[in-house]
Amino acid sequence: MLKDSMVVVTGGTSGIGRACAEAMLDAGATGVLINGRNPERAAAAQAEMQLRFPAARVILAVGDVSIADAAQNVMAHAMQEFGRIDVLVNSTGGNDLPQLLHRTPVSDIPSILQRCLFAQILCCAAALPAMRDAGRGTIINIASDAAKIPTPGESVIGAAMAGIVMFTRALAVEGKRDGIRANVLTPSITSGTDHYRKVLADPFSGRMFAKAEKMAALGVVSKEELAGLAVFLASPAAAKITGQAISMTGGISAL
Repeated sequence: MLKDSMVVVTGGTSGIGRACAEAMLDAGATGVLINGRNPERAAAAQAEMQLRFPAARVILAVGDVSIADAAQNVMAHAMQEFGRIDVLVNSTGGNDLPQLLHRTPVSDIPSILQRCLFAQILCCAAALPAMRDAGRGTIINIASDAAKIPTPGESVIGAAMAGIVMFTRALAVEGKRDGIRANVLTPSITSGTDHYRKVLADPFSGRMFAKAEKMAALGVVSKEELAGLAVFLASPAAAKITGQAISMTGGISAL
C-alpha cells in the first residue's frame, strides 16, 4: 500500500509512534526516519527495525521536536537522506499522567503544552515546504479523545489535544490545494505502551481508566491496531480523506 513511500515518524522510537513506523515499513515504505529524545532507546529501536526490515532504509534523528530548531533539523535530515517526505506521523507528547488542575503546579503547564501541542505544530510547519514543493504529502497527527471528551484530570492535556485537532483541520484546509492531506487520530486508552502501564498503575488515573476499559465492549485498542489505521490514512485508499479527527476506542466513546 505504501510502496516507495518515504516516511517520518516523530516520537517513533517507542509506543504508538514505533508501532506506526513498523506498520509503515510492513506496508511497503522504502524509507522511514524515526525521531526520539533518548539516544540509547532510539539507537536500539533503529537497529531492531533495520534487522526486521533489511530491504528498507531506517534512519534516526535524535532531538526534542518541541523545540523549533530541532523540528527543522529532523525534517532537513529526512530531506537530505530521502529527498522527499511523503508521510509525516507525529506521535509526540501525550505521556503526562492525568492530574486535577488544582494539583498541577502552574510552572508545569507551559511544558505540558510544549510537549503535547507545540511539537506537532512545529514538525508540520517544518515539513510543509518540502510537501508543497512536491505537490503532495500526508500528515497524521496523534492526539487523544481528551480533545473531544471533558475528562477529570485532563484539563490541560485536553486543551493541548483539542489544539492539535483544530490545528490539523485548519492545516487540511490550507494544504488541500497543494495536494497535502492532514488528519488526526484521537484514541482513548491504548494497550501495549509504557504509558498504558503507567496510567493503570497510578492511583488516580488507574481508577478512571479501569472504568473506561470496561466500556470498551469491542476490546481495548492496541498500539498495532491504531498503527493499522494510520497506514490506511497514509495510503491511496484514503486519498479523499482530509481534515478528520478519527476516534478508535473499542466503544469507549462514539464521538
